[in-house]
Amino acid sequence: MDFRLSEEQLAFQAHCHRFAEEVMRPAAAKHDRDQSVPWEVIKQAREWDLHGLELLQKMATDSEGLLGVMYAEELHWGCAGIALAISASSLAAAGIASSGTPEQIGRWVPECYGLGDEIKIGAYAVTEAGAGSDVKSLRTTAKRDGDEWVINGTKVFISNGGIADVNVVVATVDPELGHRGQASFIVPKGTPGLSMGKKEDKLGIRASQTAEVVLEDCRVPLDHLLGGMDKLERKLERARTGQSGGASNALATFEVTRPLVGASALGIAQAAYDWTLDWLEGREYEGEPLVDQQRVQQVLADVATELDAARLLVWRAAWMGRNGVPMTAGQGSMSKLKAGDVAMWATTALMDLVGPEASLTDHPLEKFFRDAKIYQLFEGTAQIQRLVISRMQVTERRRRLDEAAEVLADVAAAQNGKVGRAAQATVAGAAS
Repeated sequence: MDFRLSEEQLAFQAHCHRFAEEVMRPAAAKHDRDQSVPWEVIKQAREWDLHGLELLQKMATDSEGLLGVMYAEELHWGCAGIALAISASSLAAAGIASSGTPEQIGRWVPECYGLGDEIKIGAYAVTEAGAGSDVKSLRTTAKRDGDEWVINGTKVFISNGGIADVNVVVATVDPELGHRGQASFIVPKGTPGLSMGKKEDKLGIRASQTAEVVLEDCRVPLDHLLGGMDKLERKLERARTGQSGGASNALATFEVTRPLVGASALGIAQAAYDWTLDWLEGREYEGEPLVDQQRVQQVLADVATELDAARLLVWRAAWMGRNGVPMTAGQGSMSKLKAGDVAMWATTALMDLVGPEASLTDHPLEKFFRDAKIYQLFEGTAQIQRLVISRMQVTERRRRLDEAAEVLADVAAAQNGKVGRAAQATVAGAAS
């Protein structure tokens, strides 16, 4: 085990940090205040090779799985809202990659980013007013009508909602089967019946557009069903006959992205910590430097320790996901849970340390505090993550106990066999 980063990883991390500092930070306040889409920053991200298919391919060939989480942390260090505006398309691309055929992946993933100087974006539309963490309760429906699918429903809290070039929409094709009766569909921009509903006025990550996606008798061709008809029919047949099946496409997509969400939360917390260290330099209280006072040192030590602990969980989950190691004990959810809680706790603790000025609307810590909260809420609330972890822990423990029992049974059988053979040999010797 080697915790040292390679030269390539260090160079990539430094490149992302420089973009965050030089390009994102100067634009952050305006887009946060206006809740405007930072198109000019997204275009510059493309120029810096930090947006688009080439970046996606670079991360896909990273054997360690760490470039993605480094990218997320550094860009969120710059501005969480702008970072989400730049990277939200990756959720749609992940949904296509996890569910689509090779032909669909080749056709639609580029549409989530655009090619050359063209900038396009994607949206992953799952959440509904009555179905957030509980994806089994989705009410959006997709019904086949000849050579088309007809989709009806309303999605809420969708990043890039209403402005995306490609929408990946999760809908129910057989309500009686729960999540096993769901499928994912490509709904391109401009499709009749597709429209933007309410644009949300948010507490934080305000530079990232969040809006309702409304689908009213929205018709898409049969080949816009991700995975194709044959795959869907096999899945439905297995569900109807009671055969075991895997997680829903939506849950599978979220499992892949949880370490990335954790890294994003870390970026906010690290930004707040770095700002506070800079603020403390040269400041005194009653003639003594603040950084030498024990009450200050206690807070700084706790924040630094929690940041490192969360980062290790994020990096472990990212490595496991890339290397095909099953996260059977909830490691993906752990990374997201810990980092989200650390971000909220750290920004609060640092605001308390700085004092009343940190609550002013133009103060950096106030923005970090607002941005942090969502990471305890979206892609599975902190409470849901705890349920997932506890259930997976119990299941994993039972599995290990069963394996141990099998091993002991094998050992006992082998020992009994040896005893039996020894007894037979003794009897044979006495008879001779």
